[in-house]
Amino acid sequence: MSPFDDPRLTAMGLLAEVMAGISEKMSPALAGAGLSDVEFETLIRLARSPAHGLRMSDLAAQTSLSTSGITRVVDRLERENLVTRRACPSDRRASYAVLTDEGRQRLLGVLPQHLDDIEAWFTSLLTPEQLADFLSTLRLIRDVVRPCATAGVAEPAKVE
Repeated sequence: MSPFDDPRLTAMGLLAEVMAGISEKMSPALAGAGLSDVEFETLIRLARSPAHGLRMSDLAAQTSLSTSGITRVVDRLERENLVTRRACPSDRRASYAVLTDEGRQRLLGVLPQHLDDIEAWFTSLLTPEQLADFLSTLRLIRDVVRPCATAGVAEPAKVE
């Protein structure tokens, strides 16, 4: 067997191809809503978080962006009134990014097409059992390679 035929290489290659292909299929709907992939990811993470907000450091960890990278994304979203920043009441150095009503509306506008795209290009290709197994496997791997991916979710955020 050639070292180039290693199944580990095949697994990584397939994973990269699938992610790139799915992202390509979903980008038009996001672009139609005036959102980049990373802006959508930021907004959906806020929408799915307690009180629709996350500490900036937790948001950076969840998105795998640097602190300065997430600051630039939140700056853009804030200029569009999709996100606002709020000071942390218990730590003057920290702030929260919080989804605004306008941000929620923007997400609600793109969500039906986004879910249709997920269904068409991903979940409908799997049986319910395959999907459950796949999600379990992805969480197992994610928890090892990105242990901060759920940062800020375990404890409810107090945003005032």
